[in-house]
Amino acid sequence: MEIVSFDELNSTQLYLIDKIKSKEYKSPIVVIADNQTSGIGSRENSWCACKGDLLFSFALPFKLLPDDLPMESISIYFAFIMKEVLSHYDNRVFLKWPNDFYVQDSKVGGCVTKVIDKDIIVGIGINLVDCNREYTYLNIPQKPYEIVTNYLLKLKEMPSWKYIFSKYQVEFNLNKEFDCYIDGDKKSFKNATLCSDGSIIIDNRKVYSLR
Repeated sequence: MEIVSFDELNSTQLYLIDKIKSKEYKSPIVVIADNQTSGIGSRENSWCACKGDLLFSFALPFKLLPDDLPMESISIYFAFIMKEVLSHYDNRVFLKWPNDFYVQDSKVGGCVTKVIDKDIIVGIGINLVDCNREYTYLNIPQKPYEIVTNYLLKLKEMPSWKYIFSKYQVEFNLNKEFDCYIDGDKKSFKNATLCSDGSIIIDNRKVYSLR
């Protein structure tokens, strides 16, 4: 997969979305930046990045995705593959449903997705440097480009959703001590149940990970 690198962008995801829409870039392709000034987090919130963090987005055509992958759980799928890569560097990393990377009780990054015509755009940001911000960082020696390269090697295998879900299901209980936001309301994961399509049952309501 082609990798396009930049010193700085407003957002790797917004940049790639624009280039895919204008047909200047064609998927599959990866965009990585040393820094970004207007990153996007969950629920359209901004994401504060620092120079040296892992900041990249990639585009893939739907035809390359596993046949059994529920479209509502694309964020879980791509985020968990990254979680597997990060676990080789720090085995405390886990995926908080549906798209946040945590080390113990602290958030270190996230994954957001966007559908553009027949492509899926995936943006991933991981804090790798200490720069006095709200969230903590993953203190590992690996550089962003190395992590992205290892992620793409893992992604090349394109494991089935069934395989990814079987592994994610094992660690889902780590969510039980946390809260999540459902339509802007704060809900506890304490009694949440994970379904085979990646959705959860919480307060007798089925909720999908549309992010």
